[in-house]
Amino acid sequence: MNFCSECGQPVSVEVPAGDNRPRHVCHACETIHYSNPNIIAGCLPVYQEEYILLCKRAIEPRIGYWTLPAGFMENNESVEQAALRETFEEACASVSIRKLYTLTSIVHVNQVQMLYLAELTSPEYAASEESLEVELFHINEIPWDQLAFQTIHNALRFYIEDKKNGKFPLHTVLLDTAPGEYIRETHA
Repeated sequence: MNFCSECGQPVSVEVPAGDNRPRHVCHACETIHYSNPNIIAGCLPVYQEEYILLCKRAIEPRIGYWTLPAGFMENNESVEQAALRETFEEACASVSIRKLYTLTSIVHVNQVQMLYLAELTSPEYAASEESLEVELFHINEIPWDQLAFQTIHNALRFYIEDKKNGKFPLHTVLLDTAPGEYIRETHA
């Protein structure tokens, strides 16, 4: 950030009085600009417990790779509303949310991803502007080497493991800068 979004004057990076982190500060209008993580909301849509709905990305990043329907939360909506909206926008699918399933802090890109375990109410879905293809994959046929993101890989692996023991706890994950490395904590 070079200029203040409030008044257009140049900003400087400094630790404001009473704070403990560097921020963009405008001395002309005294605005302190805070930069906070983005929230990604989405669903892990399951059909008949054995099939998972995946979308092949039509947009960057990772165009042409498979993902769960998810995207940036908008203002004036709840996380659940964002997850439902993203599922409909990317897969033209209606789901019923069961519960929050994964909560991932993606530190190196300043994001928090919240994925809900959801029931695909009927096997009706279609590609949209954001998806090249949308398909129901049996849990034994997931295209593991064609998944777009580590967070998607984690969520799918958690589902398959949890399905074996019939319990679906909330999984909290910390992803840092090392690709593929994570710390996993599971909560009942």
